Amino acid sequence: MTIEELLRQPGIDPLDARVLIAHALGYSRVQLVTRSRDELSPQQARAALALLERRRHGEPVAYLTGEREFYGLAFELTPDVLIPRPDTELLVELAIEKLPTGGKMLDLGTGSGAIAVSVAHARGDAGVSAADVSEAALAVARRNAARHAAQVDFLHSDWYAGVSGQFDLIVSNPPYIAEHDPHLSEGDLRFEPRSALTDGGNGLSDLAAIIAGAPAHLRAGGWLLVEHGYDQAAAVRGLLAQAGWLQVQSWQDLAGIERVSGARLAAN
Repeated sequence: MTIEELLRQPGIDPLDARVLIAHALGYSRVQLVTRSRDELSPQQARAALALLERRRHGEPVAYLTGEREFYGLAFELTPDVLIPRPDTELLVELAIEKLPTGGKMLDLGTGSGAIAVSVAHARGDAGVSAADVSEAALAVARRNAARHAAQVDFLHSDWYAGVSGQFDLIVSNPPYIAEHDPHLSEGDLRFEPRSALTDGGNGLSDLAAIIAGAPAHLRAGGWLLVEHGYDQAAAVRGLLAQAGWLQVQSWQDLAGIERVSGARLAAN
C-alpha cells in the first residue's frame, strides 16, 4: 500500500487524512508528496489505517495525534482535557493586554494549560497561576508549561476553594454549554471530557460562581475576563452588572461573535 492509496480511503476529510498519515509514519508534509508512491511496510500501513479508522468513527484529530497548536505554540493533549480552539485566543490576547507589568494572573479551570502557558510565554514579567479540579488535567498542563519553559504555578482547586492571595487579573474558560444542548452529542465534543463542557445545568452556574467569588481574590481595580457561549454575552454582562462591577463589556471573536465578557473591580 502507498500513501496515495491511503489518501483514497473513504469517509475521511483529505486534510485530516494527511495529518494522520504523516503522524503515523513520522513524515513531514514534503515527504508525504515526495514519497507518495513508495510502497509502505506492513507495519506502516497498519499504523496509518488504524488512525484513519478511528477518525472515521469520529475521534478528534487532536487526540489521535496528541497535539494541537494554540496561540502559536504546540500543546500536548489527552482525552483528559478540552481541545483548545482558536476562539479562545481572544481571551489570551485580552489577558496580555489587561495584565499590568509585573502583575499576577489566575487562570481558573486551566485544562491543558493553553491559556496560562500562552500568557506566561508572552509575558515573562508576569506571575501566572492556574487551577483545575482534575489532577489528570494538571499533569498535562504541567508538561505543556515545561515544554515551553513557561513559569506557571499550578494549583489543585475546585474554582477558588484552594486559591489564596490576590491577583490583578482572573481569567477562565469554564464549562458553559447547557446540559441538554444537542452539540454535546455531535462532532469532537462527544469525545471531550463532559465535565469541562457543561455545568450540568443551564450553562451559567459556573460562570456565576466565578463572578461571585472573584472580588475576594482580585486587587482593587483588577479585571475578570470569562469566555462563554455564542448566546450568553448579555446574560454574563447582566451577572456582572448586578454584582456592581465596573466597565462591563463584551468582546467579539474573529467570527464577530461576542465570545468574552469581563469587567473591572472598583478601585476602592
